[in-house]
Amino acid sequence: MKSEKEKMLDGEIYFANDKVLVSERTFAKKLLHKLNVTEYLMNGNARNILRQLIPNAHKRLYIEPPFHCDYGYNIHSGENVYFNVNCVVLDTMKVEIGDNVFFGPGVQIYTATHPLDAIERRTVEFSKPVSIGNDCWIGGNSVILPGVKIGNGCTIGAGSVVTKDIPDNSLAVGNPAKVIRKLNV
Repeated sequence: MKSEKEKMLDGEIYFANDKVLVSERTFAKKLLHKLNVTEYLMNGNARNILRQLIPNAHKRLYIEPPFHCDYGYNIHSGENVYFNVNCVVLDTMKVEIGDNVFFGPGVQIYTATHPLDAIERRTVEFSKPVSIGNDCWIGGNSVILPGVKIGNGCTIGAGSVVTKDIPDNSLAVGNPAKVIRKLNV
């Protein structure tokens, strides 16, 4: 029988208030408090906190506090990734971020989602992975929904809500985000 964590990571319906998951979120929250309150500047202490919080990130990850995530260990980041202030990553499942990706302020990435049935969603949820390719720029206050794949070389306009996959080298804007043109490669 699978644990609730295994179900979560496999994209199955799971109970989010399982004691193991609550403990892991609490651990992440304690590290986030240190990052967002105690340090608040990207220095040696903050880098040590990030290595503990986001162990699957390249060492060239830069985060402007405040930053929020659920677990941290589900964020897989390439080299030269930058998060501006007030970004949120609900990483109940893998969030894959390529190299040279820049997030404007207030960007939110969601892997967590909920059943449509009102009674069912009182107790359980499920997740879908998010993937962002290399050399992307995600404009401020954009929201990337569960299950979305953004290709290489994309720009997502500020305030966009990305509900569907975006092909390589595209400029996508709006709510819902739509590709408005291909970008020169």
